[in-house]
Amino acid sequence: MTERGNQSEIKKKGTSPFFAMLDRMQYINRWGLMRNNRTENIKEHSMDVAVVAHALATIRNTVLASNNRRVDPLLVIGIALYHDASEIVTGDLPTPIKYGNPEILNAYKKLEDEATEQLIRLLPEEMKDEYRKLMNPDLSNDRQNEAYRLVKAADRICAYIKCVSEEKSGNTEFDSAKKSIEKTIKDLRLPEVDYFMEQFMPAYGMTLDQISE
Repeated sequence: MTERGNQSEIKKKGTSPFFAMLDRMQYINRWGLMRNNRTENIKEHSMDVAVVAHALATIRNTVLASNNRRVDPLLVIGIALYHDASEIVTGDLPTPIKYGNPEILNAYKKLEDEATEQLIRLLPEEMKDEYRKLMNPDLSNDRQNEAYRLVKAADRICAYIKCVSEEKSGNTEFDSAKKSIEKTIKDLRLPEVDYFMEQFMPAYGMTLDQISE
């Protein structure tokens, strides 16, 4: 049977290619304009962001519980896992281009929104609203907005971790990016982010033997 015939058969049976499309995140590499000692795809990056974002939510709900409103850790994880899913359709646009001017940023945001909806349309009707909350959170909703803020912060932290990793392997290509990202992290002025950077970040620069001591 031809590939087109296979696709027709899938549609006829009413099955969904949504998760098969998500699996293709492994083919989209980040940092396309940079010389990488180790390439990073958006599938593994999404996992990293989910881990750090969950940590930020946990820090807020425990360590900083007395002076912060709680955030839903499961919602945070969900948004983090899907935060770059639209890049399956759009590809990864390098940061200097994406943020080069407001017109490009606005146009790309519209493209991301359409790409997200294109993916959501692959789901069974009953599941669409649940996944839309994760893939395109309603920022006018306090609960979703707070979760999204922590995911964006975690995204920055993971970019910084990537820079540390490349620096540790002897690659100076990421030196400037590391300084720039570190400043954006400090400018967030989020206590849970500051706590993570102070308590957990130093170990990322250590060797396995140092971590294991």
